[in-house]
Amino acid sequence: MRATASGRVRNGRDREPVDPRRAGLRRMRTIATLLLLVMTLVFVATTAAKADWPWLPYVRAFAEAGMVGACADWFAVVALFRRPLGLPIPHTGIVANNKEKIGAALGRFITGNFLTASALTERLDRIDAIGAAARWLSHPSNARRLSHYVAAMLPRVVDSLPGPEIGAFLGRLAYRGIEAIPAAPLASRVLAVVWAQGEAQTLIARAVEHSESALKRHKDYIVRKVAEQSSRWIPRWVDRMIADRVTSGLLSTMADMRDPAHPWRVELQQAVEQLIHDLATDPELFARGEAFKAELLANPTFMAQARTLWAEVEGGIRTGVPAHSDAIARACELALRGTGDWLQRDPARKAQLNRRIRVAAQRLLLGYRFDIGAYIERVVRDWDNTMLIEKLELQVGKDLQYIRINGTLVGGLVGLLIFLASKWTAVF
Repeated sequence: MRATASGRVRNGRDREPVDPRRAGLRRMRTIATLLLLVMTLVFVATTAAKADWPWLPYVRAFAEAGMVGACADWFAVVALFRRPLGLPIPHTGIVANNKEKIGAALGRFITGNFLTASALTERLDRIDAIGAAARWLSHPSNARRLSHYVAAMLPRVVDSLPGPEIGAFLGRLAYRGIEAIPAAPLASRVLAVVWAQGEAQTLIARAVEHSESALKRHKDYIVRKVAEQSSRWIPRWVDRMIADRVTSGLLSTMADMRDPAHPWRVELQQAVEQLIHDLATDPELFARGEAFKAELLANPTFMAQARTLWAEVEGGIRTGVPAHSDAIARACELALRGTGDWLQRDPARKAQLNRRIRVAAQRLLLGYRFDIGAYIERVVRDWDNTMLIEKLELQVGKDLQYIRINGTLVGGLVGLLIFLASKWTAVF
């Protein structure tokens, strides 16, 4: 026979570890019973003794009263949970006979003392949930373990997702979102952002440079086309001269348009700004935008493209997530540790999040406190008597055995005092 690492004893098979509460109850019950037995033996011995020792009656009085006190307290402790010796004595087996009352009282006690607004506020104010989470996440081993768990579970989550239903839901969601957003004002805002960022000006400059280089590369082609369209009575050198003049003029214009202050670019800028304003305010453009949007949404190709796009995204997720699990784990670990460090470095943010959690927890608990009380009452009512008695005995049975011990000793002392008082009364 040898002990295993988990504390179980191996003797052909594993035995369940002994509940320390049950062992403590058994030990205290044995001590109280042995003390009653000692008092009984002392009483029997002092009663049967023929010696005429002056202290012997005092010991017998102490033992007799201690024995009576031990029996009385044994009866009281046993009667709390069951019938003593199985006898149908009234007002015994109190717990079993009042199970429903105990459940209701326990539910009311929890609801009225622990789930009140003041009690919850006082308790929740002492809880730093975000701080504890931030400290936990900041520890490398915790973040690594959680990130690997997420990376391992993510493929299973993805596989369990109902792809067609999600695709249809996202399609409906996109449809309703696009339908609810006015097209012209949205185009105005997007165009305003793009224009304000300067990317449109850069695009115009690149277009001018590209056009200029294209004209230079295709100068001979332009001359040939001019000659083809010219009259046959006009000499070729005249066609070439005209083509050269036109091409040179265009190249000169393109070179001048590289300057953002060129009148044509200024005019283009004013035209774009006017278009941005008109898209946001012009009712006619608003109506045309809504008509175009309605036509787009009514086109079956739109939903077909949305489903195709989701299918491609879903396929990429299903194949990409398992293949990049290590990268996902590393990214999650960095994100978790960064989140923990960020929360610890920002006390204001941590306090704000804690406050929101407290408010949400308080609203949740206060909203369901009567349901919690009813749940406690229902659970206690559904327990059978054996389970209820066992649970209560394991919680308070050990302390109740001290009542038996104290009853034995206090009863003996009281009996001794009564015996002394009777002696002194007889003397006087």
